[in-house]
Amino acid sequence: MRKTLAIAALAGSMAVTGLAMTAPAQASAGTSWGKVFSSDHKAYTFGKTWKSGGKVFTKWYGVDKRGGKKGWVWFEVYQNGRWTKFNKAWDGKVVGTWSGHGIEKVYTFTCWAGKFDNCGKKYRIY
Repeated sequence: MRKTLAIAALAGSMAVTGLAMTAPAQASAGTSWGKVFSSDHKAYTFGKTWKSGGKVFTKWYGVDKRGGKKGWVWFEVYQNGRWTKFNKAWDGKVVGTWSGHGIEKVYTFTCWAGKFDNCGKKYRIY
């Protein structure tokens, strides 16, 4: 009887450990985000952000509905104790990626017709 209880307890312990081991793998699947529009709704971005191996990855897509002017995506990243901003411009449709270590927070917003023109709301994506 004692052996049976010990085996059952060990099996239960292994099951709990197994669940704990799989939870981070599910969390690393990431978060899909978007559509993040410019204030005039002429451009938007969407994408996915996830963490794997201590590194944060972002894959984003930009769509500019009107020709002739560019859409701009901005990322504000809290990394290694400080804030960093960077952007990417496009005309039409584009796909981009970036990644980094030591990232704790990521925000994004989209502008259209200039780096600082018609900028939409800022959203936290990680």
